[in-house]
Amino acid sequence: MLKLKSNFIALILLFGLNIPGFSNSSTEKKDFEISKNYEILHALYRELDQFYVDSVRPEKALKNSINGLMSSFDPYTNYMPESETEDFKFMTTGEYGGIGAIIGPQNGKVVVLDPYQNMPAQKAGLLSGDILLEINGVKMDHETINRASELLKGQPGTEVKLRIQREGYSKPIEKKILRELIIINQVTYHGLVDSKIGYINLSGFTTKASQEVRQALLDLKKQGAQKLVLDLRGNGGGLLDEAVSICNLFVNKGQEIVNTRGKVHQWDQTYKTTREPIDTVMPIVILANRGSASSSEIVCGAMQDLDRAVILGTRTFGKGLVQTTRGIPFNGVLKVTTAKYYIPSGRCIQAIDYSNRNEDGSVGRIPDSLTTEFTTRAGRKVKDGGGIQPDIECKDERVSSISYYLLDGMYFFDYVNQYYRKHDKIAPVSEFKISDAEYLDFLEYVKGRKFTYDSQSKKAFDKLKEALDAESYTEDVKNELTALESKLNRNLDDDFVTFRKEIEMLLSGEIVSRYYYQSGEMQQSLKFDPCLKKAIEVLNNPEMYANTLKPIIIKD
Repeated sequence: MLKLKSNFIALILLFGLNIPGFSNSSTEKKDFEISKNYEILHALYRELDQFYVDSVRPEKALKNSINGLMSSFDPYTNYMPESETEDFKFMTTGEYGGIGAIIGPQNGKVVVLDPYQNMPAQKAGLLSGDILLEINGVKMDHETINRASELLKGQPGTEVKLRIQREGYSKPIEKKILRELIIINQVTYHGLVDSKIGYINLSGFTTKASQEVRQALLDLKKQGAQKLVLDLRGNGGGLLDEAVSICNLFVNKGQEIVNTRGKVHQWDQTYKTTREPIDTVMPIVILANRGSASSSEIVCGAMQDLDRAVILGTRTFGKGLVQTTRGIPFNGVLKVTTAKYYIPSGRCIQAIDYSNRNEDGSVGRIPDSLTTEFTTRAGRKVKDGGGIQPDIECKDERVSSISYYLLDGMYFFDYVNQYYRKHDKIAPVSEFKISDAEYLDFLEYVKGRKFTYDSQSKKAFDKLKEALDAESYTEDVKNELTALESKLNRNLDDDFVTFRKEIEMLLSGEIVSRYYYQSGEMQQSLKFDPCLKKAIEVLNNPEMYANTLKPIIIKD
């Protein structure tokens, strides 16, 4: 029982419950309710532990209790035990001790998907497609990717022993790799995309994100960039301070970027720029989409509210919540939502109302009818409660069914592994292009693996036929169904012609990644990017750019 009591005391401390004797700040009624429910919880566990037909594991039972409690709040409030704090550290710093490679599952095996350039895995000669058979003597036959990742990570300077299987080799290969401090750059690529237009892709907001953007911006200006595209698509956010610092590169010192407000008013804070900017007049287009969240939205929203940049893309995610970390006994961490943030116009862009749940526990987006209108510095109308609405719409192109199934079956990945073994080098990224012969070779490879797939339209057609059969209408529309089915039953050769641009983009990006790694793959994908083309068009048209940042004046 002593262990049981210790576990429940830890649970009390975990959530900061204010039972009598622990805190004097709560009212007597609240103290009583907490004390009562603690006693109920304690009694329930005691009864289950004594009388449940199977043995009860305290750790598992308490973890389920914790998970149940956490699920009643927003998804960003969660508890991380000591075993998960290293992953949290990586999320905030972009640093960890390891070999520097992305691994993933393939046919029940743990496979190296992507070694990072100039990191231990790449320097030791690990290649995409290598199968990890053993890590430090632990066989990977039935291990999860998370387990493999844990074994690969460790203190910088320590050694990890790998036993790998490589296609084309009859025997396994032994490798010893010295772990290093792996620092994942947040600026995945920067370069000129036009004679005077620079481009920066930012993937996250860890502790050095603003420093990397600053260095990239200065480098682009040296190369002659007079305008900028800042790409925040798919950037899920990170540290608020880094968002403020990135805005500071483009707006004057002392400008308010964001303020936070929560239950504990002493923690409310206003964040202003603190340094002299690099460039306050350079025309900027920020690319954003549904995957742009949190700190990305602070940058988008503040730059929009200050009329400092044109936002181009689709509506952002709508996360206007701020998290704070609290230390928990036994080296755990509680990440708890403590405030909402408000950008310069005064709006909060939080899109989902977690405080008002439906009867079934689900939550929904704040309806447009309940949103409030605000104005930017120049008087443009903007709204709260639904993410950042772009100034210029540009939708992400949806991947076709054939491309989805080719990706899901790792056809691009496997084909390029063979391609890499046959080609020592390829042209520079700026010149590289898939030839007709290479494209046809990929088609034959796909056919050789007996690739099949169902298009979404064909699946919908089959459901329609089932519904017609159930309602005895099939005979009435038999001719129409036959004609429609013949059009939907396209063959692989036809689809490789119809979707060539999309398939070529994915195939060429995979090939380039083998020779020029992540930055090369990003550079290659930009050749096919319609939203980047639109951004360049806007920046090369000063009148369009200026008019986008002006309020719409309606004359009576």
